[in-house]
Amino acid sequence: MSKSPAHDWRDRAAELREKIERANHQYHVLDDPEITDAEYDQAIRELEALEEAHPELATPDSPTRRVGARAHGGFAEVRHVIPMLSLSNAFEQEGDNDRERFREVAEFERRIEQSLDRRSPVFSVEPKLDGLAISLRYEDGVFVQGATRGDGETGEDVTANLRTVRAIPLRLRGTDWPSVLEVRGEVIMLRKDFEAFNERARTHGDKPLANPRNGAAGSLRQLDPAITARRKLSFYAYAVGDVQGGELPQTHSRTLAKLREWGFPVSPEVDTAKGFDGLIAYYRRIGEKRDRLPYDIDGVVYKLDDYEGQRAMGFVSRAPRWAIAHKFPAQEQTTTVEAIEINIGRTGAATPLARLKPVQVAGVTVSNATLHNADQVARLDVRVGDTVIVRRAGDVIPEVVRVMPELRPPHTKPWHMPSHCPVCGSALLREEGEAAWRCSGGLICAAQRKEALIHFAARRAMDIEGIGERFVDALVDFGYVHTPADLYKLTLDDFLEMKRRADDRDGTTPETVKQGKVATKWAENLIDAIEASKHATLPRFLFGLGIMHIGESTAKTLVAWLGSLAVIRRMPAAVLRVLPDIGNEVAMSIAGFFAQEGNQKVVDDLLASGIRFSDEGHPSPKLRQRLNLAVLLDTAGVNKLGPKSTKLLAEHFPTIDKLIAAGPAHWVTAGLPSAAATNLEAFLSHDKNVAPLRAADIAMHELLDAIPKSSSASAAPLEGQTVVLTGTLSSLSRDEAKERLEALGAKVAGSVSKKTQFVVAGEAAGSKLDKAQELGVDVWDEAQLLALLAKHEGGA
Repeated sequence: MSKSPAHDWRDRAAELREKIERANHQYHVLDDPEITDAEYDQAIRELEALEEAHPELATPDSPTRRVGARAHGGFAEVRHVIPMLSLSNAFEQEGDNDRERFREVAEFERRIEQSLDRRSPVFSVEPKLDGLAISLRYEDGVFVQGATRGDGETGEDVTANLRTVRAIPLRLRGTDWPSVLEVRGEVIMLRKDFEAFNERARTHGDKPLANPRNGAAGSLRQLDPAITARRKLSFYAYAVGDVQGGELPQTHSRTLAKLREWGFPVSPEVDTAKGFDGLIAYYRRIGEKRDRLPYDIDGVVYKLDDYEGQRAMGFVSRAPRWAIAHKFPAQEQTTTVEAIEINIGRTGAATPLARLKPVQVAGVTVSNATLHNADQVARLDVRVGDTVIVRRAGDVIPEVVRVMPELRPPHTKPWHMPSHCPVCGSALLREEGEAAWRCSGGLICAAQRKEALIHFAARRAMDIEGIGERFVDALVDFGYVHTPADLYKLTLDDFLEMKRRADDRDGTTPETVKQGKVATKWAENLIDAIEASKHATLPRFLFGLGIMHIGESTAKTLVAWLGSLAVIRRMPAAVLRVLPDIGNEVAMSIAGFFAQEGNQKVVDDLLASGIRFSDEGHPSPKLRQRLNLAVLLDTAGVNKLGPKSTKLLAEHFPTIDKLIAAGPAHWVTAGLPSAAATNLEAFLSHDKNVAPLRAADIAMHELLDAIPKSSSASAAPLEGQTVVLTGTLSSLSRDEAKERLEALGAKVAGSVSKKTQFVVAGEAAGSKLDKAQELGVDVWDEAQLLALLAKHEGGA
């Protein structure tokens, strides 16, 4: 007997809930994700749709309930059944040995030894997470309430917000948990999530977070859970509180292991240690790893491991006598700004840096700190001479988080971004809407040299096999290569000498070399790879130049429409922006790159080295429908001069010179409104406006003249057709197949739709083949593809 639709819906909902919670467990607890973010989001959306269509399927612990209703009038109070007490702190002090430097820890351990009459007691040890302490209450395995620590006796009910934290299980795994279980832990913001949030904030002109702890605490106390959900938070369990209707293991360490089994993330750094020496060894081990951990910590915590011993030790004041927090040196300090300089990164980004009066932060001497970008400098109003708070967390460069204006000396001046790159002297440019300034030096800027070379040699660019980061570092460091063109001047002796110098520097000279046996095959292979790269396609070359915003697709568009490098490199932005998918920013980036004399010289040097392109041709005849004076006037932004007016002017006055010569009276006679004529006359009265328009007009007409007169040139054989590749092809790579199909005019898409003309299916074809068969799209095998390519490429 077949199932009813209702059964199918219930089964599917249960299946999706299990899949989502398993994904949360794999990601947050086991650190071993088994599905992609896209698959996770798709499962959430499908479950939401099912529960919306069939409300009876919704359950209190459904992962779709992670974002609830907004709290009105603040948070309700929650009284903790068992108080959430704080720990006493221990700090490093002056001394000649460990027992003197860590005397508070030594006294803590000695007191337990004497009270319990035990030698070297066993402790559960863990990092002290720097976030917000919370408690989670589960009844019959289901999450019912979450609260902040508050004053230890009473906290705030933040259940709705805690539901948005994916690391917190809504239903416990297994079956052996107590009927009532209170789990305590820390809500934190991982460093990568903190950096991502601040990068988005700076990009959009919003206020960044001061540190991950503030990010976690502030996010969890948002009245609207939707805001909390957008701020990615994490959670680690470290203790239990109220427990009813069940028993826990007899030690803290085994309890943490049990919490892991029930679905709670527990820090992978938790461990056990014996006696004073074991505690200090753990403190040092975590201290050494501190900067590599994914989260901020401000110390480690030592807890007597067995619960019987904890009960015997009891409490003093509001802190347990069986646990202590051993704090690391502070990660924030105050100092003064001695200078503000610009650092040019490998990609050309100009980052302001504060040069500081040296100060110890988290045990490290800090003498400079990042200011991120010009907007951040303005937001903080950092000035030379200011007293600032500096933070060092993780393995990132320290940053200035706050200025203390009350300590500012008189006569300081606001800082402004300089106009030129301090490395190569090229202009620093900032695109509209972007936070970052960039050096426009491109191929000639020494700061960008290594990144430019690695990108140029990459597989999808010039595909010089063997030229990776290690070789590029040595080639640049020893002065063999300054621009990509220098790669084509390298000799076998250059490579062998470079390798010898690198080995001498690093102390890695092989014994065989010391014995006079020098291998040369690797260097010969590099020379061959460089030589082979001279036979390139123009899109690969353009992509390899590293022009900002120029990806593989845009490079192909440029070649398809403009035909040759000679044309592309002299086109102004006003002409480039008429091409498909090339907006104003991309057009400005291309034109700006080729406007730099140094970049033009490197391109000339590359061509002089023997690089040739197999796919250059003439400009596309389709440009005739896109290029006229109207498109140039449209970019001028003259008030009251709209598209209808520019089209009318272009019909009567086809060039800028003819338009200017005609004058306002003739423009009005041609039909231009008088207000628009007045504004246009004022615009054209300034040479700074006329010069770029005239240059663009000349380039446009040269481009039109370069189009073959017989525009009867037939369209590409696959013009307008969409093709999808799936599976593995035996005779050519996926990239090569895509490149050759695109050369025939096809668009190679990543997914199958009704608009797909045919799908090429190789070995182990996947879901795309199923989709094609479902939609009735033609499916070709590899032999059919090769026959098509042979037919149309044979006459080329």
